[in-house]
Amino acid sequence: MKEYKTVEFENCDEFVEKKSRFIGYVKPVKTQQEAVEFVNKIKSKHWDATHNVFAYVLKDNNISRSSDDGEPSGTAGVPVLDVLLKENLVDVCVVVTRYFGGTLLGAGGLIRAYSHASKIAVDSGNIITMAPCKILSVCVDYSFYDRLNVLLNDFGANIDSSDFGEQVTVTFTVKADNITSLENKLTELSNGKYSFKELGEKFAKV
Repeated sequence: MKEYKTVEFENCDEFVEKKSRFIGYVKPVKTQQEAVEFVNKIKSKHWDATHNVFAYVLKDNNISRSSDDGEPSGTAGVPVLDVLLKENLVDVCVVVTRYFGGTLLGAGGLIRAYSHASKIAVDSGNIITMAPCKILSVCVDYSFYDRLNVLLNDFGANIDSSDFGEQVTVTFTVKADNITSLENKLTELSNGKYSFKELGEKFAKV
């Protein structure tokens, strides 16, 4: 499986358009059940809202769904979904809550408003790239720990944990095609004192 884009965490953002309040919520999800549960959670939270529009895209089986939730057909759910598709995002669910402010926005205005709400929602969730990565660990002396952090950062590695015992054991993920260069640089910096131990592989942020 190739790398893909998603959001890192659940978040929200909002704006007001002609007195209508639009709140965009986003969450990373893996299954339809997770997406539906998130939609229902937002609907419960904003039970008094005029509309709770949603869209989601899942990597598995290439599933995508959207709902206008009472807005004119094609003016709400589809624009929210279009943002996800244009950003090439998967495993993401967006819910846009609207509190009607008394002024009709028209079809074009609704499309723009729901598109904008979806965009600020996904931006607030921090768009990231996930790729096949190796899980590695290394034990180093405290005197080398800062240099190791710089080295890992230079090669786009993400630290999962640091265990501070007699030595520091750092577990991290890094793209497979960066490993050889990273190992060579570690050998050079430590004069061959340290080496990585491979623990497995998984999709991880890069």
